[in-house]
Amino acid sequence: MRIRFLGATGTVTGSRYLLTTGSSSILVDCGLFQGYKQLRLRNWDPMPFAADSLGAVVLTHAHLDHSGALPLLVRSGFRGKIFCSESTADLCHILLPDSGRLLEEEANYANRHGFSKHAPALPLYSEADAVRALALLAPVKFGEAFTVGNAFKVKFDRAGHILGAAMVRVQSGDTSITFSGDLGRMQDSIMAPPTVVEKTDYLVVESTYGDHLHNPAEPTLLLGKIIRETAARGGVTIIPAFAVGRAQTLMYLIHQLKGTGEIPSALPVYLNSPMAVDATQIYRRHRHDHRLTVEQCESMCRAAKIVNTVEESIALNLRQVPMVIIAGSGMATGGRVLHHLKAFAPDPRNSILFAGFQPGGTRGASMVAGVDAIKIHGQYVPVRAQVAQIDNLSAHADAGEIMTWLSHFKAPPKRTFITHGEPAAADALRRRIQETLHWDCRVPEYLESVELP
Repeated sequence: MRIRFLGATGTVTGSRYLLTTGSSSILVDCGLFQGYKQLRLRNWDPMPFAADSLGAVVLTHAHLDHSGALPLLVRSGFRGKIFCSESTADLCHILLPDSGRLLEEEANYANRHGFSKHAPALPLYSEADAVRALALLAPVKFGEAFTVGNAFKVKFDRAGHILGAAMVRVQSGDTSITFSGDLGRMQDSIMAPPTVVEKTDYLVVESTYGDHLHNPAEPTLLLGKIIRETAARGGVTIIPAFAVGRAQTLMYLIHQLKGTGEIPSALPVYLNSPMAVDATQIYRRHRHDHRLTVEQCESMCRAAKIVNTVEESIALNLRQVPMVIIAGSGMATGGRVLHHLKAFAPDPRNSILFAGFQPGGTRGASMVAGVDAIKIHGQYVPVRAQVAQIDNLSAHADAGEIMTWLSHFKAPPKRTFITHGEPAAADALRRRIQETLHWDCRVPEYLESVELP
């Protein structure tokens, strides 16, 4: 068996791994590159393999840096099955069409306002492309092995992280390889911890926070402090949030904060992401995938007023009263949050709160780094609002939690590959594993191919 690293190397995004044995091949994840322009340009490149010869795709979870390039793959000729967990299939039905629709809207907006360098600006893919990809989804239960042709046997185990997130074990002949996917937290408020793995021949492990330990302070208190202080000075708290996972966690924590009086019970809270609204309903349908009781799930769903229409979204920007707005996207790369940033970032009374990892090259990373202006829709917007980040609200395990998960292995893998991290984070985790566990591990290069004997 041979693995080729087609993404998530030198960057957190673009998760794609090609496994080949003989004439058979499968792709583990098919994600979009995000962040720096030189990475985003890779999304426009042809797939570095014949899409119509691919046996199947196996998804770890629904986030776009793991699933968002599926419409491109299908447009390139792929007609096989896309295996994923049941919750991931439901979430993809929300995320992928929304992604295509947003790409079309952004291209149309650029053409109307003339700020694109291309004439005309074209979307990476369309909503129709995304819908065609959905027809190939093949949901599988956790723990139930399935086969792809005669070459691969595959099994999903829970990875925590978000609803439906899986780690993937692939067996070909006598050789096994396990992909951690995005590992969740050990003590997450909503998701259960990652499944313990005791043995695999080869391991591919994420390193988003490979050089970092999350702040041990209670994240609910930090969230409440920022919201409370912003409201006291008459400001608005803008929280860019991923529609799947982070938005639901934020609503649950805000519900708790209002219940304890940490923030005013009458403070308006808005969820301005139709996609997040739909995703929240999926939490009701898949209660076996998270920790929340029926009552807690219902409370989470009621924690914010839903903003459905574009007109309602625009009206929020005209309000000059304390409130909280949760809106996509989590890295401020697109979506309705951009319009809120244009309206509220110039006012020092307001706060912009990031509740997750910000890859290099994103607006989120720039604001966390302290820039005084960000470029939105071809214009620079001053950033005078307070910018804060609560990294311990992240759905990713930190370096210590990754090491705890690895410590359950009864025997070291023959080799461990460190991916899905910025260069410093990936190399820090490599050193930590080598020095602590004495495993053979390395950080692969983009497009590198490795034989797995």
